[in-house]
Amino acid sequence: MECAPLNARGIDLPIGPHRVIHAEDSGPVPYDGPTVVLEAGAASTRSIWALVHQRLAQSVHTIAYDRAGLGRSPGASGPRRLENLARDLNALLDGLERAGRSTAAHGVVLVGHSWGGPIVRAAAMRRPERVRALVLVDPADELCPYYLSPGFARMNALQAVLFPPLARLGALGPMYARSVPMLPEHARADSRTEMYTPQAVRTQLAESADMAGDLRLLGAADEAAEDPGFPVTVISGASAAGVGRAVRAQMNAAHRERAGRTAAGRHVLAQDSGHLVMLTEPGAVSEEILRTIGR
Repeated sequence: MECAPLNARGIDLPIGPHRVIHAEDSGPVPYDGPTVVLEAGAASTRSIWALVHQRLAQSVHTIAYDRAGLGRSPGASGPRRLENLARDLNALLDGLERAGRSTAAHGVVLVGHSWGGPIVRAAAMRRPERVRALVLVDPADELCPYYLSPGFARMNALQAVLFPPLARLGALGPMYARSVPMLPEHARADSRTEMYTPQAVRTQLAESADMAGDLRLLGAADEAAEDPGFPVTVISGASAAGVGRAVRAQMNAAHRERAGRTAAGRHVLAQDSGHLVMLTEPGAVSEEILRTIGR
């Protein structure tokens, strides 16, 4: 599918006293339909969604944004636990309303990749009335034993040791940009300068301070919650590259169970992808998003 270059409108939305979040707002104006909000995973910025965003932008009001301390969004003081990230996402949606980019009439489709999956789930749990659907792209999930394992904790601890000095040397951002040649040039350029800066690494480490604990809390809240009434689509990568066969099997089993917990749940296997499905099969991701809104 050939897509026109993304012509996004950069906006800085106030989300509270002395705080703003940077977002890229695209799509037809005027628009009569659900808004799609793209939530990146740990350490990632809005740029990781560029291929999906440019596909959606031709017909759907779409928002890709940077969490506080990532990309072009200023950092936030205090903890960056899951509850804080979900609160910021809902504040962003409130800010869109105040800015005249209404999401209330038709609701929002929240799309979360990796750690963005728990973020959109937690945000939707707090404000289910505003959610049209969830699309979770190879998400972290408490149903997967790997995310609660000592091995996952050791990986985060190792990053906490290695990433700060590498970020101070300026080595990580350019390395990341070279690893994603499929991104449009504007997104690669932003990645070179915005990804894995010292500020971004501090934010990443704050967000990952206790991911297992955050997932356990989310799981307990999910067990206690009523059926939200909106569909949940979970897209899994089929490839074990980068995680190994055992972990991939755990992840995809958890994804199938997550989708099965809602009446209109749907599990999709991205056959040509590992974890970064939005980069390797952006068409498949955009098609599933459009399917949730009947387009």
